[in-house]
Amino acid sequence: MLGTRADGPVTVLELRREERRNALDLALCRELAAASRQAVDDGARVIVVTGAGTAFCSGADLGGVYGQEFLDALYGMLHGLTRLPVPLVAAVNGPAIGAGTQLALACDLRVADRTAKFGVPTARNGMAVDAWTMRTLAAVAGGGIARRLMLAAETVDRDQALACGLADRAGDLDAAMAWAHEIATLAPLTLAHNKLVLNGGEQAAIDESFARCWASDDVREAAAARAEKRAPVFRGR
Repeated sequence: MLGTRADGPVTVLELRREERRNALDLALCRELAAASRQAVDDGARVIVVTGAGTAFCSGADLGGVYGQEFLDALYGMLHGLTRLPVPLVAAVNGPAIGAGTQLALACDLRVADRTAKFGVPTARNGMAVDAWTMRTLAAVAGGGIARRLMLAAETVDRDQALACGLADRAGDLDAAMAWAHEIATLAPLTLAHNKLVLNGGEQAAIDESFARCWASDDVREAAAARAEKRAPVFRGR
């Protein structure tokens, strides 16, 4: 249900439930959580999340069994992605609805193809999403868009998403991969620190990561590279 491949410092996680338009069920949530952690352990500097076929993720699998076990797996996976110390890029290759929009929001950056669209239609099915989802949506796309999605159950297309900041760039998986490879050349400790701050990490952890950046070999490598008029090679230490 989940394809994993490494392309140098970039790992691609591809949802492969085309017959269900890549809807998330209990098993896929758990696979995503485990595979993303494994990618970091294996040295990935950037993770790209995408969907097979014509959909990014159509949401939670409405044919599945709902209950606390599924909710724990879904939100454990989503919140876990935000805590990973590497950037995640969502290559939104088609509709990202409900839990699909949540998955895109759990990534740090979003590249949207021409058929991408976003929506959280809980008001149409009597369900609910957590406060993190709505607050992140408002922070990323603005309060107006958040209210349209959450209170009017609207969807936004690729151009609207680009205009409001819900999508960062237009493009397909190749474009997302090219951007991911650019990001992978940046200082890993700095990226981890920046992500921690942007995602509201605890102050003690922020202070520790700040100090770690300034004490790192990478900050000295950057100074040496400037003096030698070359590109720095960061090693994350």
